[in-house]
Amino acid sequence: MRPTSDDNKREQAGGVGLIAAAAVLWGTVAPAQLLADTSVDPVTLGACRMLLGGMALGLFTVRVAGLRTLLLPGVRGWMPVSVAVTASFQACFLVAVDRCGAALATAAAFGTVPVVAGLSARRLGGDRLGPRWAGATACAVVGLALLLLPGAGARVDAAGVALGCVAGASFGVYIALTRRIAVLGADPSAAAPVSVVCAGLLVSPWLAVRPDGLARPESLLLVGYLGLATTALGYLLFTKGVARVSGATAGTLSLIEPLVAASLGVVLLGERPGLLAAAGAALLLGGLVVTSMPSRGRGEAERRKEPRLRDDGGSCHAVQDRPVVTGRRSEDG
Repeated sequence: MRPTSDDNKREQAGGVGLIAAAAVLWGTVAPAQLLADTSVDPVTLGACRMLLGGMALGLFTVRVAGLRTLLLPGVRGWMPVSVAVTASFQACFLVAVDRCGAALATAAAFGTVPVVAGLSARRLGGDRLGPRWAGATACAVVGLALLLLPGAGARVDAAGVALGCVAGASFGVYIALTRRIAVLGADPSAAAPVSVVCAGLLVSPWLAVRPDGLARPESLLLVGYLGLATTALGYLLFTKGVARVSGATAGTLSLIEPLVAASLGVVLLGERPGLLAAAGAALLLGGLVVTSMPSRGRGEAERRKEPRLRDDGGSCHAVQDRPVVTGRRSEDG
């Protein structure tokens, strides 16, 4: 029995809800880190989050067949790069939050993502850099300049902003790389937890160097929340939701994450960036809005050709609205 229009609408609405829930969870990472006010080193915290969250996520998503796809000749050479940028994102982002607050760290990181993701997609997949990418890049450059100008605000820390940009660049590479290895036949449902766990192992020596405060109850609660809620549950919700919506919709919904982080930073943490810093953060987030907007003149016929992910209970496959739905080509939202 073919699905009706109402069935498709319900499915898409469910996907929107799942992705929105994941974005809200991810948006609480930085505020939770600051609200907990623990003495745990941010890199140590990142290692614990990756190890716990990656293992928990793997229990729900990894299948033996999916793991085999990571050993394909075209895929296995890229997996160490995926691990490295995952580790870089987690460590640099949490240190940036510790240094310059939730709102500005999130703006610096996610304002940088579309710029680097576009460059990486061009390098790895030959994607064309269009006007939206140019607009996002302009917003990012001017926004960062405003953040770093003297008088931008007492809370602004240049090293923290720089680490936020490194985190965003790492995540941008990860996005393009995930798309690339999916095209080569990798199962994203296996690649994500494997990358996260291996990244945690890569950073784990820091646990021996800076373990201070990790055994305290508030620290354990924070690790549990970041690992189980924002990592395992967040990625699980996103994986299920992105299988039901278009890539453009998923990109637009991703705007919820930095908006939640910035709002909680202002409301709960009392962060009050100066006028220039606030303008810079707004420009960075504006670049994210620009790159998430659908292209003008994009017709229904073209939208039908856009690959969507189909969740088969352990792997996500790219499908189109045409009858052909086989193969392992996939796209990570």
